[in-house]
Amino acid sequence: MPLLCAEWDALPGDFGSRVLISRFLSSAIMVTRRGLLPAVVLLSILLLPSILPASADGLVRIGLKKKPLDENDRFAARLVQDGRRSISRKHGFRLKNGEDVDIISLKNYMNAQYFGEVGIGSPSQKFTVIFDTGSSNLWVPSSKCYFSIACFFHSRYKSTRSSSYHKNGKSAAIHYGSGSISGFFSQDHVTVGGLVVKSQDFIEATREPSATFLVTKFDGILGLGFKEISVGKAMPVWYNMVKQGLVKEPVFSFWFNRHSDEGEGGEIVFGGVDPNHYKGEHTYVPVTQKGYWQFNMGDVLVGGESTGFCDGGCAAIADSGTSLIAGPTTIIAEINQKIGASGVVSQECKAVVAQYGQEILKMLLSETEPAKICSQIGLCTFDGTRGVSIDIESVVNENADASFGLQTNTMCSVCEMAVVWMQNQLRQNQTQERVLNYINGLCERLPSPMGESSVDCAAISSMPGVSFTIGNKTFELAAEQYILKVGEGAAAQCISGFTALDVPPPRGPLWILGDVFMGVYHTVFDYSNLRVGFAEAA
Repeated sequence: MPLLCAEWDALPGDFGSRVLISRFLSSAIMVTRRGLLPAVVLLSILLLPSILPASADGLVRIGLKKKPLDENDRFAARLVQDGRRSISRKHGFRLKNGEDVDIISLKNYMNAQYFGEVGIGSPSQKFTVIFDTGSSNLWVPSSKCYFSIACFFHSRYKSTRSSSYHKNGKSAAIHYGSGSISGFFSQDHVTVGGLVVKSQDFIEATREPSATFLVTKFDGILGLGFKEISVGKAMPVWYNMVKQGLVKEPVFSFWFNRHSDEGEGGEIVFGGVDPNHYKGEHTYVPVTQKGYWQFNMGDVLVGGESTGFCDGGCAAIADSGTSLIAGPTTIIAEINQKIGASGVVSQECKAVVAQYGQEILKMLLSETEPAKICSQIGLCTFDGTRGVSIDIESVVNENADASFGLQTNTMCSVCEMAVVWMQNQLRQNQTQERVLNYINGLCERLPSPMGESSVDCAAISSMPGVSFTIGNKTFELAAEQYILKVGEGAAAQCISGFTALDVPPPRGPLWILGDVFMGVYHTVFDYSNLRVGFAEAA
């Protein structure tokens, strides 16, 4: 592995075409049990790009500028509640009602989103896009989008103005959390930085029915995932870059600048890596399932202590199109408890602890197989490992369906979480009384169904680090890195960078490492060797 890392370090001065990208800081929200309280954000960022000439190192740069927050951006905060569902739908996970879909979503969390500019056609028509490693299609609004008002607030592709346009016409639909984008495929030249990808298939969106698109600062999405998840089996832009010999190496890399006051929002490099933006060597892990940039991850530690949940391994996806870090409710609840994050109280959770807590402890101490405990005490209707697969919304929603089936499923899921929590506490030699008190506390810190949790800004310095084990190396996030601070002084609000997402086996348990993680660790996507690499960002 060190030799492979050294090869990237030894790349010559031309590191490929580099696209500078800026970030859009959308509005944060605070969630109460009665509704949403939109929070005012200091700054959002709009691309007003200008093409700069190639620099002496052979890199093509796209400059970015900023725009102050306006009323539309605050309105966007109200759409955040769709975000958690969008993550699950985007990655095609079966979360409830047997849903099994291969769907892409848009993310509109309160954290940074990163944008860059591409051109389509001859002459080039400019569009602002999200570079998204969690999807594989390129889509932009079409001039034939007549009945969706969102299209009139963004740049629209006009095929009649391009001499390199070729008609396709095949219909396409890309779904997200609460609606869909539909349109048809077309083919044209696509310019990314200084690279011209010829005869690229992309989607002209003719319907954007969701209000989300009315207020977003991006026009479309450029997917950098694998062709296996491409809608319509369209060849992704990245594949054609490689096929047409436009990049020196079949590698692209991300650097996200988490300090917006420094001007640059970050950069994506096609064809190599820029050593100016990372320290040391990258730790590489193999892609385990093509489609997404998915790999195996080990234990998650909070304050240096194991959570135990991923001891046997968890799947993870590096996703530049997701702002936060999403993971199993079992661990997110523990993180919430350790950092003092707001949560919601689950009476079902408290009931399980009160009625079955002592029995679960006795079974764990007698070395009963943990995966079978909940079925043996009658809370689960199967005998074996299932994993926490219930949608957390049904665990914490006061108005959830009270039918026997749903109630049984909810109690089973809560029991599974309690077993994991208790098992981990017993490993730390805690007394039974302390274990039960700790679990009761976790029952009051379950992640909000809306996906985010607020924290006390004044307590950030005392919050523990959260670490992820990748490739037998620990990647730690300090509180200042995983807490999103919006505003200054008395008006400041702080949001946890973690949100809950439960994916059942065999696809889960799963983590999605979004921009909160990638902002701390420079990330390399190595298509040739099917691996992902992480190194400390510089």
